[in-house]
Amino acid sequence: MSSDTTTSPPQAETRSTRQRISALLAENGALVGLLVICLAMFIATPEFLTARNLLNIGNQAAVVAILAFGVTLVIVAAGIDLSVGSVAALSAIGSGWIAAAGLPGVLGLVGGPVLGMLAGLVSGLAVAYGRLPSFIATLAMLSIARGLTLVISGGRPILMPPEINWLGAEIGPVPVPILVMLVMFAITAFVLNRTVFGRSLYAIGGNHEAARLSGLPVKRITARAYALSGLFAGIAGLVLAARLESAQPQAADTYELDAIAAVVIGGASLAGGRGKATGTLVGALVLAVIRNGLNLLNVSAFWQQVVIGLVIALAVGADVLRRRIS
Repeated sequence: MSSDTTTSPPQAETRSTRQRISALLAENGALVGLLVICLAMFIATPEFLTARNLLNIGNQAAVVAILAFGVTLVIVAAGIDLSVGSVAALSAIGSGWIAAAGLPGVLGLVGGPVLGMLAGLVSGLAVAYGRLPSFIATLAMLSIARGLTLVISGGRPILMPPEINWLGAEIGPVPVPILVMLVMFAITAFVLNRTVFGRSLYAIGGNHEAARLSGLPVKRITARAYALSGLFAGIAGLVLAARLESAQPQAADTYELDAIAAVVIGGASLAGGRGKATGTLVGALVLAVIRNGLNLLNVSAFWQQVVIGLVIALAVGADVLRRRIS
């Protein structure tokens, strides 16, 4: 018998172990990357691994992570939402405007996210029923939402009421934005893993036509995904405004790129059908850790953009490579 076709038990076991390790690394690549980056930052600057700095990283990651959780729902269904940064700013300005009009601050607390959900629903309807490419529909919403933000505010910041500002405070040593982020993470994980809606998103992203032929209400589910993305953006806008104690018309500018990057770094596929809340959370933390570490090392903001761009390029390249292999 030829030696090429004979595999001894130890060799087969070694190959199986390698395959399991490769599969484990492919499934948890973002987490491994996060741990490696944390180790490198700790070696470069011991101040990195202090409790105060770690809480600061979580606080910095919160807004992008909340935005990214909503974007995850859309990307899993093979869509894209470029408007979440502008929708977040519009929601915050809407909440501030309600408070400035003398209405109860609690109404502003609810009104901002509802405004974000309506903006997301408009994008979703344009994609699902208007058959606009998601890139075009959400790019249009990006411009519309930012324009409305400037129209409503007159280009000036609006002070937020105490009923909203507590979202930027601390409970003990823990910043409230971290707690909001964890709650939104749990909601996203539950929706994706435990609901028919979540499983439908994976089915639509995996094969749109097969999902339609199997009887799934593809258009309705798609519109809901964008509406939820808008709702998440509205909540993220409130958290950001609470941290600043005011709604800024130019707030969250380009945050949509960070949100999409966090989703892709976390292992989601831009082709749809793949993505997890856990991966998105890790992706947002990767971006926050890199920015925090580079700040501690006194790296200029210009070079930070270069590094972040390279990380995004690597993540997208890994996604392309993974799809080719599979």
